[in-house]
Amino acid sequence: MKTLRLARLFRLFSASLALLAAGTLNAAKVGQPAPEFTLTDISGTTHQLADFKGKTVVLEWVNPECPFVVKHYDQSGNIPATQKAATADGVVWLQINSAAAGNQGDFAPAAVAAWSAKNKVAATAYLRDSTGQVGKLYGAKTTPHLYVINAEGVLVYNGAIDSIRSSNSADIAKAENYVTTTLAALKAGKPVAKPTTQPYGCGVKY
Repeated sequence: MKTLRLARLFRLFSASLALLAAGTLNAAKVGQPAPEFTLTDISGTTHQLADFKGKTVVLEWVNPECPFVVKHYDQSGNIPATQKAATADGVVWLQINSAAAGNQGDFAPAAVAAWSAKNKVAATAYLRDSTGQVGKLYGAKTTPHLYVINAEGVLVYNGAIDSIRSSNSADIAKAENYVTTTLAALKAGKPVAKPTTQPYGCGVKY
């Protein structure tokens, strides 16, 4: 009986290791193809990353109630302005909320629409990832946390929105906007100077 229990535990442990290894192998890495995903937006439309093949894509992890997100939206309009400039240039901008159901920032579609209108959001779509599957696949740690995928589908940036780690909107004017810099480099056909930075903000509410 004890031997059977040990064998069962060993099989479970081995299976867990296999899943962990698979997740690690498939996780997003700068310089490699961005992992595929499918999510639904607040209007019920399904979006796949593959839908945007041939276009530059920005992924932005967001939580409307996080003070760091408030800094870049309600207090300054910084991220909406960045979105507007990017999408006007043909970039696809996907906001992703990986908060689990009932956690901070898990807004219902109507609340998201109201928040987006209030803050003049210019993103292509707001996607809900309540299982956290996509957030964990990409290793999203904070809100905000930004990723840039080039037209070839390769992840070229992973990190913070800008260079000053604070919740004070007065710091925005003094900071380097890493997403803007990355998009400018791609447009000019130049290498991304800082492909990886340390994201800052509230922890994603998985």
